[in-house]
Amino acid sequence: MRSIIFATNNKNKVSEIRAVLKDSFQIISLAETGIDIEIPEPYDTLEENAREKSVTIYTLTGKDCFSEDTGLEVTALNNEPGVRSARYAGDESDFKKNTEKLLANLRSASNRQAQFRTVISLMLGGKEYSFEGICKGVITEQETGNNGFGYDPVFIPDGSDKTFAEMTMDEKNKFSHRKKATAKFAAFLNNYNGKD
Repeated sequence: MRSIIFATNNKNKVSEIRAVLKDSFQIISLAETGIDIEIPEPYDTLEENAREKSVTIYTLTGKDCFSEDTGLEVTALNNEPGVRSARYAGDESDFKKNTEKLLANLRSASNRQAQFRTVISLMLGGKEYSFEGICKGVITEQETGNNGFGYDPVFIPDGSDKTFAEMTMDEKNKFSHRKKATAKFAAFLNNYNGKD
């Protein structure tokens, strides 16, 4: 089984990726490698921030690794919070405050369309590969549900009447942006022969 480091300290993201990949690959978190660093996300795009994290860990370890960056892009807010999704209300990464700020900014908006977008950056054999997943939906007027994390209590994906936070992991993965990006990533790994 191929082992690959997931360059994140977010346990929720590790759980989601493992749920998608199941036993296809051994996903090793940063904590499990003994690496205890917070990798900065200084850039204005998800692609650049994902690359920063994967290149940093590859440089440190010399081992195959991947990272991801995810943003919630809300149409009425000019695609905010976007790359600043985790720090929308400040640098403390407090999702309760982030969600409250989002709902306040949308209070008078009639258009509540939004999308989650995930970009995965994979460092494999010294080369970088990128994969994207998008889930379109709408922002609710109030939080509903206790599952998931981040903006899950206020996001209903197209094709459902539940927020992500009202869904089980299996239900969420039928729609999930992270699932879509991870499926592309897994298909690439399954077909990789080291010659690309």
